[in-house]
Amino acid sequence: MSTSTKTWIITGASSGLGRALAEAALAAGEHVVGTARRIDRFEPLAEAHPERFMAVAHDVRDVDGADGIVHAARERFGRVDILVNNAGAGQLGAAEEVSDGQLSDMIAQHLLGPASFVRSVLPVMREQESGAIVQMSSQGGRLSFAGVGSYSAGKFALEGWSEALSAEVAPFGIRVLIVEPSRFRTGFNDVDVLVSAPQRTEYDGVLAGIRRDLSAVSGRQEGDPARGAAVIRQVLYRHNPPLRLPLGDEAVYNLTELYRRELRNVEELAVLSRSADFPGAEPTRPRPSGGSVTP
Repeated sequence: MSTSTKTWIITGASSGLGRALAEAALAAGEHVVGTARRIDRFEPLAEAHPERFMAVAHDVRDVDGADGIVHAARERFGRVDILVNNAGAGQLGAAEEVSDGQLSDMIAQHLLGPASFVRSVLPVMREQESGAIVQMSSQGGRLSFAGVGSYSAGKFALEGWSEALSAEVAPFGIRVLIVEPSRFRTGFNDVDVLVSAPQRTEYDGVLAGIRRDLSAVSGRQEGDPARGAAVIRQVLYRHNPPLRLPLGDEAVYNLTELYRRELRNVEELAVLSRSADFPGAEPTRPRPSGGSVTP
């Protein structure tokens, strides 16, 4: 990325990693457009950085509002260099407990909202021939467990969509970074933030421990948002950043175990899996040097 003063758009910038990224950017002399449902939470930032910070009231599920925010950012600061899709919330509930509306809400917050911002900002970044899109996913965007299926559904979708996006925009000098945090000391697990679906007694034995864990961990999470923001900035400004960034020790451990387990599974089933092809059939797509074939 160029060394000129950067302009960031950060959704959900009033708390957590979004707030930490906004504070880090402002401390570095950069410009920030921060969105949140309640912009009164931005008063300290707005007072401390009146020339470089702009607060916008916005619910990420309002997909029609993204165009106006990108336009306002460009009008105020002249360009948009980094989009951080950070806004979102957790949801707890078994598949049978979560309604279609609640499942749709997770998809709206974690895929449709971010997608609307990406579509709005891409013409600007293509014109600039530079830019970065940071998709705040989760370790729950690569693995899941009982009770968080609806949340993971949105994050899994975001990651798949973003992986394709990265290949589409790379020729224009635009980078995509998918961040996969573990537990960070934010308000994510707070009672008034974490959404819980109506409980069915049939799942008490399955989810009781998970519910207790998610509640008890609030305020004790290992991850430091300020340190996490510094790591994201460091990776983002690398000459050749990776597509994915596991963030925090738990994410590194869990994702390492996941990849090892899944690789063992593929290797154990390889002969049987290959027997599903027509004998002697030629691959319809050339195989990369690594031997894998794209979907």
